Amino acid sequence: MIRCITFDLDDTLWACGPVILRAEQALYDWLCEHYPRICAARSIEDLRAHRAALLKSRPDLRHDMTSLRRHWIAQLADDAGYAHDMVEPAVAYFRHHRNQVTFFDAAQPLLKRLRERYTVGAITNGNAQLERIGADHLFDFIVYSADAGAAKPDARIFHAALKRAQVEPAGAVHVGDDPGNDVLGAARAGMRAVWYNPAMSPWPGGRPPDAVIRALPELHEVLARWSVKQSNRQAGANY
Repeated sequence: MIRCITFDLDDTLWACGPVILRAEQALYDWLCEHYPRICAARSIEDLRAHRAALLKSRPDLRHDMTSLRRHWIAQLADDAGYAHDMVEPAVAYFRHHRNQVTFFDAAQPLLKRLRERYTVGAITNGNAQLERIGADHLFDFIVYSADAGAAKPDARIFHAALKRAQVEPAGAVHVGDDPGNDVLGAARAGMRAVWYNPAMSPWPGGRPPDAVIRALPELHEVLARWSVKQSNRQAGANY
């Protein structure tokens, strides 16, 4: 029986792209005000390209986006002749804006209802902070890739979540929008996987999800259907 449901955060419970764009713009404006030599040398597009290049050269930081951002800002400081004491204030300013998210309309009612019956967790490669968002009461736990030492689709991050929930893989379901990170990653860990696919895009290949939902409330129907099948199997076994 399903005992635990875990969710991806970005682009599953809220739209991530607009949040990151606003946070990056806010950080750029802050840098222009306080550390103008950085902006004099680079546009915001240049800064994005610089950070992408750093990520490509530092795959060891792929699971820890906050550490990546610290290294990136330290490089910007070095290039512009600033001390590294600017790094933490810059990271904090970005993270403040990165946590200004707007849940999809159905997300919070779904989470509240699920917590009445299941252990509900979050598994994320990002660095959104539920307590700063004001959403920590909607979850029993969260596993960050930075803490797990591995990013989705690595099975280790899912195993860390299962350990937190104290459930076996067969008793857990993961819900997410990314076919690779969420669906295939959960499958590698032995969990069921639900693909949140509002655009109803075709499956790109590989092991298919156990279920596909176009809207978050459809998850209730999926869980109910699985529960009926489980009950029927048990009834058949007892006959």
